[in-house]
Amino acid sequence: TGTRLGDPIEAQALLATYGRVRGDDNPLWLGSVKSNIGHTQAAAGVAGVIKMVLAMRAGVMPATLHVDRPTPEVDWSAGTVQLLTRARPWPRLDRPRRTGVSSFGISGTNAHVILEEAPRNPAVTRQPEPGPPAPWLLSAKSETALRAQASRLLAWLADHPEADDADVAAALAGARAQLDRRGAVLGADRAGRLAGLTAMAAGSASPHVVSGAATTGETAFLFTGQGAQRVGMGAGLTAAFPVFAAALDEVCAQFDPLLEVPLREVMSGAAELDRT
Repeated sequence: TGTRLGDPIEAQALLATYGRVRGDDNPLWLGSVKSNIGHTQAAAGVAGVIKMVLAMRAGVMPATLHVDRPTPEVDWSAGTVQLLTRARPWPRLDRPRRTGVSSFGISGTNAHVILEEAPRNPAVTRQPEPGPPAPWLLSAKSETALRAQASRLLAWLADHPEADDADVAAALAGARAQLDRRGAVLGADRAGRLAGLTAMAAGSASPHVVSGAATTGETAFLFTGQGAQRVGMGAGLTAAFPVFAAALDEVCAQFDPLLEVPLREVMSGAAELDRT
């Protein structure tokens, strides 16, 4: 991660997990995609996956750039892990090549995935068994309008008996607005689906229909404190938006008795901003 706090935590985890059972001639090689393309935030994990898939394809372990020496914050002697300060060959051996990709998110949300190269001569696989048919999804602003939608779809299907059920499901799910009143028509075949649509149009119960009203939650905003502080941050929001100002008042009332410096002094720049 390139941070004094994060690097030792990450490195010690890798040392403890992978570095204890390796010899000096077979270290775990460590690199960072951040050195190649900078801080990608939410795309860091997928960028690391892309980098290592391309590395396997090229047969090269790419160098980590801009490294003068390993960080002294890590006890590198605790296991056999080395930084990739120069590109190294990654040839095919008598075992699959593998690589681990770590992604570190806000507030300690971590993910780690192990990639293994594909078999050289992959066996022929069977076609997967078809899964359950996708439901037909309808939505409207009211129960009456939802019934009307079902009636219109029934009429359209009567005029287009050749329509594929999966195509109808895809169009209803991806090309129509998602309004508050919703219904799903289920069925193993066209007959079951038509029975469900007929019941929905009539407003009657059916084992082929699930309906109800969509519910939504409230939106929350999290200020993560990940180094983006600036003097006066929040002052404009406080002055412009009474709801924000009221929420800040509530936060200060709860936190100020617990803090060495009142929160508003920190925001105004009267206190140090570089203390997490």
